[in-house]
Amino acid sequence: MANINDVSRLAQVSKATVSRVLSGSRGVRQESREAVLRAVEILGYEPNAIAQSLTSQSTGCVGVICATEHMQQGTGYLYALEGQLRRHNKHLLLRFANDPDGVAHAVRELGRGLCDAMVVIGARFPLPPLPESVLLLDCLAPAAANSIGVDHRFAAETATRYLVAQGRRNIALFNYPAGDAAENTLLGYRQALESHLIPYHRQRLPDAGQPVATALATLLKHDPGCNAVLVTDDHQGREAMAALAALQRAVPQQVMVFSLGGSQPPPGAAPLPAIAYSLDTLARQVVERLAGGGHNTPLRGQLFTP
Repeated sequence: MANINDVSRLAQVSKATVSRVLSGSRGVRQESREAVLRAVEILGYEPNAIAQSLTSQSTGCVGVICATEHMQQGTGYLYALEGQLRRHNKHLLLRFANDPDGVAHAVRELGRGLCDAMVVIGARFPLPPLPESVLLLDCLAPAAANSIGVDHRFAAETATRYLVAQGRRNIALFNYPAGDAAENTLLGYRQALESHLIPYHRQRLPDAGQPVATALATLLKHDPGCNAVLVTDDHQGREAMAALAALQRAVPQQVMVFSLGGSQPPPGAAPLPAIAYSLDTLARQVVERLAGGGHNTPLRGQLFTP
């Protein structure tokens, strides 16, 4: 398949000139323009629609508002996004926010001509009203046309089935606070329990508003047979492990901790069993959506066992 380098060589012009011709820019000599168009026709070259769309913008920047609760999680997303944007000669303009007002302020600031598009990543709180053009990556906001996320139902069902296969039938779920993510996670969890004829017990769903240590102490007091815990992410998993150690419960021998949101262990720590997601795939979906293409089908994760 021909690429821009082939066109450049055949037309005997620079790649920059090829890009300007294909994007309809002015300032190209007529003979050069004709040479490029002839080379395109001869080679059957089809320009990359995503790259063309991205490089046709004006500032060269995409504003990214990092609203993740934990920097470790945010770093993974930022690294993947920066890599995908760099491939299309775009730069990442970063802002941080930890509440709805912070997101609204960042959107107003970035919207003053500082960037060509905006993405909010990882928000675990209700978002303020935002323009439909702002993409939401892995936010707990209700699913919408501008959202890119993961399949929470599939993750919870897969994780629960795995734990049951490991002989863990008394499984607690630390769910998301509210919203579609919480509903779909609970649905997947219950479906997996029902498929293995395991009764669903409401007391195995600790209050999402409680500290992990308090919730685990209450849970194990009333349900001492609990032998597995599903958590929303690696950070919550580390909190659960510390709480279990304080309660003299060995991990994973007595209680297995499983992360529904991947595992990014701190230096020197072992990873947790988890549902892992390709951050590069999610970042690539962002780039495709910025170019006006792509889809909003939730990404399914993969079972990861250390």
